[in-house]
Amino acid sequence: MNNLFDIACNFSSDRFDSDLNEVIKRAKDNKVTKFLIVSASLEDTKKVNNIYKDNKDSCFFTIGVHPHNANEFNSSSSLQMKHLIEEYKPHSVGETGLDFFRNISTYEEQLFAFEQQIQIAVETNLPLFLHQRDAHDDFMKTISKYKNNISKAVVHCFTGTQKELDDYLEMGFHIGLTGWVCDERRNVELRKSLINIPIEKLMIETDCPYLIPRNLKDKPKNNRNEPSYLPHIAREIALLIDIDKDKLIDITYKNSLNFFS
Repeated sequence: MNNLFDIACNFSSDRFDSDLNEVIKRAKDNKVTKFLIVSASLEDTKKVNNIYKDNKDSCFFTIGVHPHNANEFNSSSSLQMKHLIEEYKPHSVGETGLDFFRNISTYEEQLFAFEQQIQIAVETNLPLFLHQRDAHDDFMKTISKYKNNISKAVVHCFTGTQKELDDYLEMGFHIGLTGWVCDERRNVELRKSLINIPIEKLMIETDCPYLIPRNLKDKPKNNRNEPSYLPHIAREIALLIDIDKDKLIDITYKNSLNFFS
């Protein structure tokens, strides 16, 4: 089996504090050799960067503010974020976007933080690492204004409709798929739509420690997802889009490496 690239690892989560080195070793033993460490807030930056520095041979990382934490993003945050980008030199801006499913931050706070981070990505010529849940219309209305200026973008953890997929592909965005696709009960339409993702736009991810695949045979007692399960997700996606698993792994690895490099 070829090497895999997990484009969504929330390694700054306290659920990895006690055994992150073992988690990374377990992943590498399962041929997962590259990881994108995702930031959820500006306070994450130092911890994320320290993890990156300890694993430079295998890791990439982002700087950004998740929509859940948009209430932390105020008028001075853009300047702070630019300084952090200049100091730490991340590979992407994010995780940023809109999440109206939980509304942990208000509608106005999310829109403000999202648009500010799009502008920062444009200014720094960095790729965008995007999140969208139950907010597609406002998401597209906001980001479409910058269509001609965004260098690259990936909508990670795609769980949407064919219409949403068409909108993202029309914008030229990449699509990240998680173990969410492994639940055949709730994802009938999603599983059908995967065949319509151009293989050159596809990436794969665990979004660990979240979204452990439902059909994983040997789940850990703590129900924590981790990168070593990415081969399981890759096999499921390969079956759904009717492609050789090793070919899928090879292409998505190259897509991800090119995108974040």
